[in-house]
This record gives sequence, C-alpha cells and structure tokens, in this order.
Amino acid sequence: MARLLERYRQEVVPALQQELGRPNVLSLPRLTKVVVSMGLGKAVQEGASKARENRRFAEALDHVATVTGQRPLVTKARKSVAQFKVREGWDVGVKVTLRGRRMYEFLDRLIALAIPRIRDFRGLDPGSFDGHGNYNLGLTECGVFPEIHPDKVNFQQGMNITICTSARNDAEARELLTRLGMPFRS
Repeated sequence: MARLLERYRQEVVPALQQELGRPNVLSLPRLTKVVVSMGLGKAVQEGASKARENRRFAEALDHVATVTGQRPLVTKARKSVAQFKVREGWDVGVKVTLRGRRMYEFLDRLIALAIPRIRDFRGLDPGSFDGHGNYNLGLTECGVFPEIHPDKVNFQQGMNITICTSARNDAEARELLTRLGMPFRS
C-alpha cells in the first residue's frame, strides 16, 4: 500500500471526522485524481506540425513518463491560433492523469522529495484553489524530481500539477491537503 494512502486512512480520516463533525467516512473529502501536464509551445514553434520528432518534445515525454510512471497522452490544439503560430491538430503538450495507488505514490514523492528541492521555496500559495476544492500548482522546472538526472536535462520545461478532490469547498480541500503534508504559506 502507498505510504500516503496509509497515512490518509490512519491519521487524516479520524482527524477530518472530528473536525468536520461527519461520522460517515464516505462524506469526507478525499483525493480523486492528479493531472500532470506540460505545455510545449517552444517545441511547436521550433518544429511546427512535426513536434513529436522534436528533441524538446521527446525530452518532455520522457520526463513526464519518468516522474509519473505512466505513459503521457499527447494533447493536440483544438483551434488554429495565428498569434501563437499554431494550427488545429498540431501536438501542443503532454498530460498524464493519475488515479489510485500511482496518484498517492506521486503525491508522496512530490511532497516529501520534490517540493523541498525547489530553490527559494517559501511555501505553496494557499490561493490557488479553484472554488470547487481542486488545487493547481506549477513547477518552473521538472529537475526537482530525483528521478530526473540533471545531466539528461537539455531544455528547462515547466510542469502543471492539478490535484482534484471530492471536497465541497476550498476550506475542506485545504484542510485535507494540509493534513496530507502540503506545505502551504501562512
């Protein structure tokens, strides 16, 4: 069993039951999925429609697969946008949706290993909730994950991480993530 899942069941559930005053475990907020995505605008500009053959695109695919343990899905542009020099159907990014055991293992590595390695880290922004209990955070480089060897990074790529919960509001989601160990700013 994933370490964070065990912590959720042993420590977080009883604490949330007491704090929220809900005896039913199924009514408590829980994690539903984590979406890791990477937009590749520079790769599209360099290689136009053949972005998959681009070195920057291949490196991003490799990094996301290494970090998440799952093969990424290539996302395509839905509309043509002349200002961004993108046409409909071109490859513009990669994403992975994690659920279950992999989701808990990824979050455990994110909280315990990757976030502490961020330079000049002062805590995560508590205002990045979307109003429905989901949290978004962005990393400026994927090299903070220990799985990615610094010598293999040729292009610095940012990464977006969306943590989706079943919480009814942002306060419940913030409480859940805080108890799981997310280091929010005060």
